[in-house]
Amino acid sequence: MFENLQEKLELSLKRFRGQAKITEENVSEAMTDVRRALLEADVNLDVAKKFIASVKEKAIGTEVKGKLLPHQLIVKVVKDELVELMGSKRSDLQFSPKPPTVILVAGLQGSGKTTFCGKLARNLRKKGRQPLVVACDVYRPAAIEQLKQVAKTVKVPIFSEEGNNNPVSIAQNAIAYARKFGRDTVIIDTAGRTTVDEVMMEEIKKISDATSPTETLFVCDAMIGQDAVQTAKAFHEKLELTGVVLTKLDGDTRGGAAISVLSVVGKPIKFVGTGEKPENLEPFHPERIASRILGMGDILTLVEKAESQMDEADAKKLEDKIRKNQFTFDDFLDQLKMIKKMGSLKDLLGMIPGMDKALRNVNLGDDAFNKVEAVIYSMTRQERTNPKIINGSRRRRIAKGSGTKVQDVNRLLKQFEDMKKMMKGMNSGKRNRMMKGLGMPKGFGRG
Repeated sequence: MFENLQEKLELSLKRFRGQAKITEENVSEAMTDVRRALLEADVNLDVAKKFIASVKEKAIGTEVKGKLLPHQLIVKVVKDELVELMGSKRSDLQFSPKPPTVILVAGLQGSGKTTFCGKLARNLRKKGRQPLVVACDVYRPAAIEQLKQVAKTVKVPIFSEEGNNNPVSIAQNAIAYARKFGRDTVIIDTAGRTTVDEVMMEEIKKISDATSPTETLFVCDAMIGQDAVQTAKAFHEKLELTGVVLTKLDGDTRGGAAISVLSVVGKPIKFVGTGEKPENLEPFHPERIASRILGMGDILTLVEKAESQMDEADAKKLEDKIRKNQFTFDDFLDQLKMIKKMGSLKDLLGMIPGMDKALRNVNLGDDAFNKVEAVIYSMTRQERTNPKIINGSRRRRIAKGSGTKVQDVNRLLKQFEDMKKMMKGMNSGKRNRMMKGLGMPKGFGRG
């Protein structure tokens, strides 16, 4: 995510390292590079110009006080402007005081609308709401079946009407159904359409008029960059959007759409899709995204992801085991499974400050834990509970059974013992944030 932009901004802002002060000359030189980096990242031209002008205005003449260095100040100014450009703060979903809240989802074919409907329903269900997804795509073959599968995966009910080809009446009937059966949120999945298809655009306008949605969200594929932003703008002129959802942000190393949406469309990004799994949906936090773009990590999102995978009782149980030095390889396996549910391993590690740069050219796939798991599964239950009994012959057996080398088994055992000591010595607050100790052993599987 934002990999290319990150790298180019980092090079641009390096000009200030070693500088004694911020001047008009060194700011202008750096901003020329920053402007080029933004345009290469597919940021809208007018947005890039506005950004550069604002950074120049705030940076030139700013006094560098105390121990703050010029390059630190310019990074702060750039970050603040990025945050401002993307909306300053998170824009939450609005809910109707009189249920059900209606959320109308629009977008182009292939943008990820149907998948988003499922992810959003899952997100709301986990927060205690009672969502209902509605199949209003009566044109695409198998569209209703796809939504049924998505709804089944996230464990939410679906409303559809076989034989009814009128999406307006389907949407109205769904709202009546929701009122009758106590569903407080209705998520309407509509057919993909283009702005040049006037008939289809008029149809979705009729759905909107008939359902009076509290939220009208436009789902667009971040990987098509400025085309996505311009299409969102055209939809907004017809539908009066309340927000935008960027999907496939995990596959877009440029990031231009995320930076440009608010300025061009006039509506905030509410969610971003960061993968194909139901849980790969994040609220859009401008400040956190700005931190990621500048390679500063995103610890808050990382901690939230971890907390979402572990309930309070499990956390307390794990805390007690660590404190009593009873943490076993079975517990370690449970933690690995939790991390795998949280999303792309490279993205997760990239949320740790400084790791983005370290991982930039590393091909770290989601199967990175497979060898670790293979070694642990090759241990007997007694060995997992009490690793101290694993002598030389046992290590050879484990290595053979897992298809690894004895050196790999040795590394994992040492890493495990080091991690236990480190976690036992930490206070509970630090321990809860200690994700690195649950990661891959350094050098594991090499050679």
